Amino acid sequence: MSPAYDAIQNAALGRHLCIRGGLYPEDLEGIETLILLGPDEPAFWPAFTQSPEYQDGQPDPMDRWSTRVIGDLAAELGAQPLFPFGGPPWHPFIQWAKDSGRAWASPINLLVHDDAGLFASYRGALGFGHRIALPPAPAQAPCADCSAPCRTTCPVNALGPQGYDVPACKTFLRGPNGQECMTNGCAARRACPLSRSYGRLSEQSAFHMRAFL
Repeated sequence: MSPAYDAIQNAALGRHLCIRGGLYPEDLEGIETLILLGPDEPAFWPAFTQSPEYQDGQPDPMDRWSTRVIGDLAAELGAQPLFPFGGPPWHPFIQWAKDSGRAWASPINLLVHDDAGLFASYRGALGFGHRIALPPAPAQAPCADCSAPCRTTCPVNALGPQGYDVPACKTFLRGPNGQECMTNGCAARRACPLSRSYGRLSEQSAFHMRAFL
């Protein structure tokens, strides 16, 4: 029997992941339903740091963890695993997130999720060869009723309508004034009201900030 949405969610939660959206893709041969997976916060980070991938000292521990864990989950559920890394070619996870109806372009152009806010993260996806009933998506983006503190929080104004000034951001992060962002995560992402209630641990944000540099 094909798994239902709730069964997929329960199986994902058992691996410290959760469903971050679903869609019926038109660009994947043989796949009728795509389920996007992200970390289940705050349980994800303590579990990940106990994994062999994190502890073996080799490069790309989170990608290797995702490959193993989501690969095993896909085999259990009869799905095809897909990942946002390992290209080229690259799977269009940002577009899939938007097509799920649960993520949008924020006022600073970074992806914002209805639950994770500006800490939106996708570790992989499960592709099923049949249609799975998906819950309804939110009626509107969370930013519609938000004062957008993300717009004014970046210490160097690296994020805005003009795009993301990555060199300015990295220069700031490498300096003494950038340690708050390096330790606790991007100030603009943390300013999002949804991000503040999401539960991602500072240690995980610091891990991603180090990888970014």
